[in-house]
Amino acid sequence: MSTSFENGINTLKEVIDAPIAAYFSSCTNCGICAQACIFHTETGDPKYTPIRRVEPMRRIWEQEYTLVGKVKKALGLSKPVTQQDLEDCVELAFESCTTCGRCSMVCPVGNDIVYMIRRMREGLTAAGLAPKSLQEAAVRTLEKGSVMGFPMKTLEAMVKAAEKETGIDINIDKPDVDYLLLLSSAEVMQFNEIIASLAIIFKEAGVTWTFSTLAHEAGNPGMHMGASDIEAQMINRIVQAAEELNIKNVISPECGHAYMAIRWEGPNVIGRPYPFKVFHIIEVLDQLREQGKLKTTGCESERITFHDPCQAARRGGVNQPQRNLLNMVSSNFIEMKDSMACNWCCGGGGGMNTIEKAEPLMAKVFNRKRTQIEELDVTTVVTMCATCRNTLEEGIENNNMNVEVVGLTELVANHLLKEKKS
Repeated sequence: MSTSFENGINTLKEVIDAPIAAYFSSCTNCGICAQACIFHTETGDPKYTPIRRVEPMRRIWEQEYTLVGKVKKALGLSKPVTQQDLEDCVELAFESCTTCGRCSMVCPVGNDIVYMIRRMREGLTAAGLAPKSLQEAAVRTLEKGSVMGFPMKTLEAMVKAAEKETGIDINIDKPDVDYLLLLSSAEVMQFNEIIASLAIIFKEAGVTWTFSTLAHEAGNPGMHMGASDIEAQMINRIVQAAEELNIKNVISPECGHAYMAIRWEGPNVIGRPYPFKVFHIIEVLDQLREQGKLKTTGCESERITFHDPCQAARRGGVNQPQRNLLNMVSSNFIEMKDSMACNWCCGGGGGMNTIEKAEPLMAKVFNRKRTQIEELDVTTVVTMCATCRNTLEEGIENNNMNVEVVGLTELVANHLLKEKKS
């Protein structure tokens, strides 16, 4: 038995806590979760039934922690989990699952299947079987502070460009301001117009904010891998940055998994409460709207719809703020048939967009989102997650659809009413 395999098995034994034991005990194998998963609905393959993604862990639970399972194991009626079992599970736990949470939402007995899959990933990672792309992303983030590996000077160059464009000074490492702003790698390297957009919005709203050289990136491959130790290191950097700058509010970027990691998982992962509050950027913009500090002018008249990022909307509970903002800037906003907490995943989250082997399956399951968009006959899809934006743009291009994808923050900035200051 290899050391890595043994580590994986021991980790799976350790992560089987009371909730997971209860989930396995209560699962009736009804299959309802399958109808909520795009990988099952778009392929028809029963192996993509969500609960099947954790079969090795279920077998370990049965054999190690139930009387029936121990008897079956002793009689040779239940075979031990093998190295091949774990290797086969990589496809199901990593390469065909975005941890979107739709399966958990529909489970009739309330089992959190995503939580189980995350724990399954933890065991696979301990066994050295996490996809290489995720392992490399984790190394880059730990060593350079960025998922894509760009240094702080890259962000500083983007900041200077935004300052030149807007004429607004942008703070770095400034203490005692209203907000510490975090970005995702995709926002810096692909959608960096968000920096200028936020500078304009915050200037008009009278909000003070800063970037931090210690923690400018909110992306967290540790979360995707189920590696709590790596996830904790990344989160602790943000905590340290906020504490050193004496900042009481941290803004998570337009990135679903970053929001889930820093907002909802962070305190549990690092084992202590935050000395600050965390908000998704769209929550902050909606708060400014409610306070009368965010005013817009003009409306988009063309038909637009909104794609809700799974981690922010279904898993994170941010559903209404984006609609409040959209209704400020659009006179022809049309909801998708399944939206908000019931939305269908774009197919690229949970780290899947980094796994080259998963690309053909991602292209296939995009059919669900393509159908949603086409039946509305819209010209624009708005979203609030950089990963979703990338996945939507690629899927739309691959399917020759004449539809534009835009970020909600930039859309709001384009319609910002700039009042003259006395």
